[in-house]
Amino acid sequence: MADEQRIAVVTGGAGVIGSAIVAGLKASGHRTVVLDRAGGDVVCDLSSESSTREAAATVLERHGRCDVLVNCAGYLDSMTLEELDLSRWRALMAVNVEAGLLLAQAFVPGMVENGFGRIVFISSDGQWVPPTADFLPYVTSKAALLGAMRSLAATYGGDGIAVSAVAPGLTDSPAARAVIQEGALDAVIATQAVKRRLVPEDTANTVAFLASDAAEALTGQVLVVDGGTVMR
Repeated sequence: MADEQRIAVVTGGAGVIGSAIVAGLKASGHRTVVLDRAGGDVVCDLSSESSTREAAATVLERHGRCDVLVNCAGYLDSMTLEELDLSRWRALMAVNVEAGLLLAQAFVPGMVENGFGRIVFISSDGQWVPPTADFLPYVTSKAALLGAMRSLAATYGGDGIAVSAVAPGLTDSPAARAVIQEGALDAVIATQAVKRRLVPEDTANTVAFLASDAAEALTGQVLVVDGGTVMR
């Protein structure tokens, strides 16, 4: 296993942060498989259970296994408690939380059989410092990932599977600029210990480390990559 090229599946790998993660994993020797509704190696609607299960089956049919699963895909919908709409809430949870668990369900048996696996959830530092009231569903979903991560880490550590999370801060990207107010990036920098804008490679480099043999003893942990806004 150690001499084989490892298979890394990245959800949302066609996005800006996702594509940076894919590039980082390729650079570290992984064969990458992108799951994304916008294209990639396997087109998948992560809001749909059947589409997610079919995508997992396709990966196993084509590649035989998944050694590294990176759950990067994220869906943002804004609503306050007063505006709470359960149909929209559940659609967001399907993408941000449930899809990663469905994929883990499909890939973990192979990881157990091979005695090696890495699962990484992309969370957010917003769960510690919620930006505004209307981020309620997004912040909740990202916090839920940490509970799932710890549960899986405790369950499968003895099988050689490390499960971790990365919590980025506000990252400079076209997607972020489309939903934030003018000057928000600079305002966030003022809260950081490291005074520069965060870029997708900051998250990607951390994921590449967690996917490596160097991170074998690191499991059940969240690494906050936000320049020091949140210090834990």
